[in-house]
Amino acid sequence: MSRRLLLRLVMSVSLLTILAMAVAPTAAAPETNKEVVGYFIEWGVYGRNYLVKNIAESGSADKLTAINYAFANAAPDESGQVVCKLFDEWADYQKPWTAAESVNGQEVTWPNPILGNFQQLKALKELYPNIKVVISIGGWTGSKWFSDAALTAESRQAFVKSCVDMFIKGDLPDPGWGGMGGPGAAAGVFDGIDIDWEYPGYPGNPGNIIRSEDTENFTLLLAEFRQQLDEIDNDLLLTVATPAGEARTKINLNEIHEYLDFLNVMTYDFHGPWDSQTGFQSNLYASDISVDSVIAYYLHQGVPADKLVVGMPFYGHGWTGVPNQNHGLFQPATGPAPGTWEAGSEDYEVLNTKLTAGQFTRYWDMNAKAAWLFNGTDFWTYDDPQTICYKTAYIRHNRLRGVMFWELSGDTTDGQLIAAIDEGLSRPGEGNGNGHCQ
Repeated sequence: MSRRLLLRLVMSVSLLTILAMAVAPTAAAPETNKEVVGYFIEWGVYGRNYLVKNIAESGSADKLTAINYAFANAAPDESGQVVCKLFDEWADYQKPWTAAESVNGQEVTWPNPILGNFQQLKALKELYPNIKVVISIGGWTGSKWFSDAALTAESRQAFVKSCVDMFIKGDLPDPGWGGMGGPGAAAGVFDGIDIDWEYPGYPGNPGNIIRSEDTENFTLLLAEFRQQLDEIDNDLLLTVATPAGEARTKINLNEIHEYLDFLNVMTYDFHGPWDSQTGFQSNLYASDISVDSVIAYYLHQGVPADKLVVGMPFYGHGWTGVPNQNHGLFQPATGPAPGTWEAGSEDYEVLNTKLTAGQFTRYWDMNAKAAWLFNGTDFWTYDDPQTICYKTAYIRHNRLRGVMFWELSGDTTDGQLIAAIDEGLSRPGEGNGNGHCQ
């Protein structure tokens, strides 16, 4: 009996019973390879100076199965039809590279049909054929027009065609200089499409268009993507980034998975400096929301376990003005803690440096399987190798598809977090879900 059929037969049973049946190990089943999906941010080449070559130099390229390039935009063209567009043409395919900046040590300059991150990602794939590169469309600031794109059969067909033409066929805009762009310029860069609509039928970034029809139209949009991708190559990936909060999940989860290779569940940002008191942002268990409760919900909605990818943050959320009680956990705060790029947010690499420098003390909640840092006034919730160890044990035990993380530049220069992911997923068998994590 298939997992999907089993889940549908037991919909009336309690959630705990469903979970036990849905994820119970089957001794005769072979161990499946796990996905390790890392986001690469387009704008990282600026202030962060994080280049594609850093993916290789950190050791991350050996461990990744997919890189999601963030982001492409969905916005109206001159006629008002919503189409796929580039956010930053310079970073995407126009920026030249010195030999020292390039992933393969070769200078890349004009005239050339493709430069920028796209060219470097294609060169990375030549060195690491285990990696697939996927264009992620939307994101927090790029989801305004999805509702219009998905509204009718005609709008869906036109939008999907524009995305397939630009990213799968590689037809880039011709800026009229440098020999760049044109039909097929980016052919071979992308191996699929990831839809990051935040969120169908639910408010995201202020100004987003929202309709009650979004729920059904999202399913129809994914069906159109699947059809057009299959007309080219049915090995092309189609994935989505989906929300963790049940209230935000205005999605027919029991239908959309049919069109998808897997779902990247954003099991992070549970709590952050937008809250008046401190809390965990990506705890595995316990508290009011957890990775476990989110995955349980997705299974209950009929998504097969082997299509669920668990999201992990390579950054922390922080508060300041926190009283020195309970080591800062679940305490009121006066506002977001100072951050390098954004108040209340900090890369794991920076937090780890502060910890090793003795600026913070690390604490651990054994029930939640969650870590935090506190110095008497500033509180940071974050994932580290120990939390990742428990999460990868959970993924193996529950036979989930793998790990997604946001994002590559947040890791240490030697790839400490992705190494923990690789080690945790590579352990033999499913285990008991508790791991052996110190």
